[in-house]
Amino acid sequence: MPASTVPSLPRLRALIEALGHGLLEREAAVRLVLLAALAGEHVLLIGPPGTAKSELARRLHRCFEGAPYFERLLTRFSTPEELFGPLSLKALEEDRYERLTTGFLPQAGIAFLDEVFKANSAILNSLLTLLNEREFDNGSGRVRTPLVSVVGASNELPADDSLLAFFDRFLLRVPVGPVSDAAFGALLRLGEEPAATPVRPIDGRDRQAVAAAAAGVRLGDDAQAALVMLRPWLAAQPLVVSDRRWRQWVALMRVAAACEGRHEVDRLDLWLAPYVAAASPEDVPRLAQWFEAECLQAVPQQAPWLTRAVEAFERQLQIEEAAPPEEGSGVDPAAGKAALVRAMGGGAGLEAEGGPLRIVARTLEERLRRHYSPVHLAARLAQLDEILAHTRAQRDEAAARAASLQQRLAGRLWLPPALAARWLGAHETTLAVLDALLARLHQARAGFAALPLDAQSGDGPPAPLVLDPLPA
Repeated sequence: MPASTVPSLPRLRALIEALGHGLLEREAAVRLVLLAALAGEHVLLIGPPGTAKSELARRLHRCFEGAPYFERLLTRFSTPEELFGPLSLKALEEDRYERLTTGFLPQAGIAFLDEVFKANSAILNSLLTLLNEREFDNGSGRVRTPLVSVVGASNELPADDSLLAFFDRFLLRVPVGPVSDAAFGALLRLGEEPAATPVRPIDGRDRQAVAAAAAGVRLGDDAQAALVMLRPWLAAQPLVVSDRRWRQWVALMRVAAACEGRHEVDRLDLWLAPYVAAASPEDVPRLAQWFEAECLQAVPQQAPWLTRAVEAFERQLQIEEAAPPEEGSGVDPAAGKAALVRAMGGGAGLEAEGGPLRIVARTLEERLRRHYSPVHLAARLAQLDEILAHTRAQRDEAAARAASLQQRLAGRLWLPPALAARWLGAHETTLAVLDALLARLHQARAGFAALPLDAQSGDGPPAPLVLDPLPA
């Protein structure tokens, strides 16, 4: 039999589409449950009842061929028999304590456990072994299980320290909530769209091929540097990530890269951080902000330093445009204003742009303004040009980051489109801010260049505008 290959991107995309068909605002949850299952990891869905947690698990089961499905709602009174099967009466007659596991969790490939933190001590130890080791103690022997992935669900976090080890077994913790107001209309119309197109499910050979390909994916230097940077940040929050979870996370990123045909985990793969390192749904936004700021520089920049500089030049231009002639210039402001009033009272001749009275008025207005030396204007323009050069360089860097991100996002299977759009939108916002400030700088420069010039003036350069130091 020929060796199997990693499922193609079109096939995996079709599985994601089928998995999420009709589920609103579940882009991240849909992708993460499938990615976790391909990596042999478990997912915890945290959210209130009625948010499609069980439906997502049932659909995940249909994505895997030959993976029996098991589902249970746990309560404080759940018994081992409900999860692991009844005791074998025949075995008891032979003094053996064994369970009949067919149709129960030890024989499941995909399992959904609702209200997982209601598990009591009678079943907790067996669950821990099953999730982590893929083994089940049945009588005097320990047997391997075919478990691919467990999807757990809860509307609350574990309150008992005895459940923390169980909580840690779920590598991905994904908040799911009610649909937003924006999607509420679409929720009401659900059922009107056609059913999802059937897709060939993942089989055992596909999973083996993914595992083999993932083993050949290396952890890139930039990804490792970002993980090293993240660890002390998490400790300062404080958020604790066990050594086991760090290693499982790297393995998960290798699987994600392998499915996308990449041979290296890069910094962009750390978008998973909020779902691996968060201890509660409230931690997810903080971790997302860290990733966007530290790994992508995809945070909208309002350029406060540049805004203050532009405003300072605009104020100075207004001052210099409105300044009266200097004393000793031979211009009498009072007489000039009177002449200007008489000229403007001339009537029709003022209406035409090239009329004689308009020309006279313009000449008088020019005489009533202060004239500046060439040295003065050159100094103002030189300081402005320095700011312009810095801003253009800043804009070029922002555009390069946006283009680089756009290129790196191509072919990313697991990344939710809404996340990609948000990151690109942040760069677009930054570019729009810089473009607007550049336009104002050019306008201010044109204003200084148009100030009345006294070529004979021997005045020296003005004091430069006091600005904050140029940012690095």
